[in-house]
Order: sequence, then structure tokens, then C-alpha cells
Amino acid sequence: MQESKLLSGSITKSLLIFALPMIAGNLLQQCYNIADTIIVGRFLGADALAAVGSSYTLMTFLTSIILGLCMGSGASFSISFGQQDFDRMKSGIFQSFVFIGAVTVVLNAAVFIGIDGIIWFLRVPGSITGLMKDYLLIIFAGIIGTFLYNYFACLLRSVGNSRAPLLFLAVSAVMNIVLDLVFVVIFRWGVGGAAFATILSQYVSGAGLAFYTKVRFPELMPGRQHRKWDQSIFHEITSFSFLTCLQQSVMNFGILMVQGLVNSFGPVIMAAFAAAVKIDSFAYMPVQDFGNAFSTFIAQNYGAKKEDRIRQGMKSAFLCAFVFCLLISLLVCLFAEPLMKIFVSSEETEIIAAGVHYLHIEGAFYFGIGLLFLLYGLYRAIARPSMSVVLTVISLGTRVALAYLLSAIPQLGVTGIWMSVPIGWALADLTGVVYYMHLTRKGK
Repeated sequence: MQESKLLSGSITKSLLIFALPMIAGNLLQQCYNIADTIIVGRFLGADALAAVGSSYTLMTFLTSIILGLCMGSGASFSISFGQQDFDRMKSGIFQSFVFIGAVTVVLNAAVFIGIDGIIWFLRVPGSITGLMKDYLLIIFAGIIGTFLYNYFACLLRSVGNSRAPLLFLAVSAVMNIVLDLVFVVIFRWGVGGAAFATILSQYVSGAGLAFYTKVRFPELMPGRQHRKWDQSIFHEITSFSFLTCLQQSVMNFGILMVQGLVNSFGPVIMAAFAAAVKIDSFAYMPVQDFGNAFSTFIAQNYGAKKEDRIRQGMKSAFLCAFVFCLLISLLVCLFAEPLMKIFVSSEETEIIAAGVHYLHIEGAFYFGIGLLFLLYGLYRAIARPSMSVVLTVISLGTRVALAYLLSAIPQLGVTGIWMSVPIGWALADLTGVVYYMHLTRKGK
């Protein structure tokens, strides 16, 4: 295998070149649900929008479990790649694929069986329950396609290839939008049509990327000698995967609990949150992907023991994230109302006003989440994924606790939910920076 470009040359340039396809790819991935939201909101009304929006939060949580497992495995692959230990890497690829695939099948069965309990837990209003169940029963069928895409995307990125995942995602994103229009607008299949469009597109990207990896990168495929269980490798893979999965799922479970609280404020706030959270996701998604690219950079150089390059990379990454977040915060705060009108008809003035209020509070503090994504990536890459879990618990624990406490104050109401978010980010950031300074003083 050739040496990764992340191990030599200009740090800022190599980081940006590696990160840009990941950023573009994740933005395209957001298009799956964004397309549903826009088309459903425009053609099926506010109740359908609220149902699909609440489903998005749930699916993000489920996907985060799979993504966390894949990302954890990818960090282990990157370290082995930096060490040039390719036999260990291939054994890890085999064991992680079997392990994460099995978890995905069990998770898929569990959500189908527990769908009524899930809807009850989310405190979904009775007027929306039927629509949400119709959507979820179909969308759950795409979970295996999500696993295939995320597994092979993380594998390719771990060795420095971020372009192939982007290409497959681009095709499926366009396919999703076209099928949304056909199934919802022309065939009039309702929210079920939007769900069918999404899962068909997910399988195109997942199965397509798996086949591409096998054909174009046979050197990554485990041979017969690698297809056996090695307890030490499995322990390493599962340690990385479990803790990264825990970090990702805790983060999104906290959001899911907040979604339940939001739902209790009725369909107007539900619809506003459904639209505004998509804008939010688009706004800080690039810096989240930059954090994942930064993690791969750190992991490869950590494996290669290039400590000076790691320190230089941290300075470069933090500066890039700060500049980006400052710009995005300004744009979101200035254009909050026009952004809401992309998802909601101009006549829905209550929904638009509620969404703008959310964006003005969240949008001013995007650097808080940007710094947090970099800290997640750093600790995952230097074999301290447990610290990422700690930071997530602090961030989300604060957010959930304050959301329930502040929203109970009559003068604040739903504003209290929005205020809790940047406070949680700030506390987690402070903890992560102080802990890193502690490690630096100890020389670790």
C-alpha cells in the first residue's frame, strides 16, 4: 500500500483535501432527509412534516449506533495503517465487519418489534402517530443499507481515500430527490413514498460502495489467513468501536430525549424544530466532518509516532474550525427567516417565527460544537475514546437536564430548551481542553 498523504507534506493542505470530500459527502447524505422534509412539508402539510421530522431524530440516533461502531473501527485501522501493520489491519477488517453486521441485524429486528413503544416514548401527539408509524415501518428497512455505506466509507477513509464514498453518495442523493418527487408528487404515496425513496437510495450507496471496494481495492480485502478470530485484535476493535458508538449514541439519545420534550409543546413547535434542526445540521455538518478527517490525520500520525506533526496539525485544525464557525454563525443568524422558508410555506408564520427564534440562539454559538467535534476526533485518535464519551455525557447531560428545568419556567418555555444547547457545548469544551493540558503536562 502507498503511504498516505496525511503522513507527510503540508498539514493544512492535506487536511483540507482529505476533509472536503467527506464534508461534501455528508452534506449529500443530509439530502436524504432534507429532500423528504422539503417535499413532505410543501405537498403533504404540517402534520406530515412533523411526523417525518420526528422520525429523522430517531433515525439519526439509530444510525449513530452503527456509525459509531464503524468510526471506532476506522480509528483502529488508521493506527495500524500508520504502523504499516497490514496483516493486523486486515484481520481487524474481517472481525469488525462480522461484529458490526451482527449488531445491525439485531438492532433492525428490535426497532421493528418495538415501534409502538418508540412512538409512545417520543410523546408523539395522536394526530401524528399514524403518519409517523407509516413512515418508520418503511424507513427501518434501510438500516442494513446504512451499515454497508458507513462501514466501507470509514474503511476507505481510514487509509486516506475520501473521494470514493462521495461519488456513490452523490449518485444516491440525486436518486433520492428524483424518487421523492415521483413517489410523493406524482404517485401520491404520502409519507410512505418519501420513505421508499430514501431506503432505495441508501441501498444504492451502500451495496455500490461495498462492491466498488472489493473490486478496486483488493489489497484491503482479508485473505483466508485473516479470516479467523484473534482475541487481542477483536478486543482492540471492540474497545474502539464500543466507546465511539457509546459517544455517538449518547449524543443522539440526548437529542432524542429533547425531541420528546419538544413534541410536548405541540405540532407548531414540532414542525419548527423539524425544519430548523435540518438547517442546524447543514450549518455545522462541515466542521463535524472536518473533525472526523482531523481524527484520521491524528490516528495515522499517532501510529507512525510523528508527535511534532500532530501538534502542528492541532493548531491548523483549530484555526480552520474557528474561522469556518464564525462565518457560518453570521450567515445563519442573518438569513434565518429565508432559510426557514425553504422548508415551510410563507403562510405558516407561527412555524417560521419559532424556527427563527431557535436559529438565532443556536446559530450564534457554532464554534462551541465545532471545538467539541475536534476534541472528539482527537481523543478517539490517540486511543482515549473514553474521554470522548465523558465529553458527550457532559454536553448532553447538561443539555437534557437544563432543557427540562428551564422549559418549566413560564417566562422561558421552549426558549429554555434552545438555551440549554450552547451551555452544554461550553462545559464540554472546557473539560476537554483542561484534560488535554493535563495530558501535555504529564508528557503523554
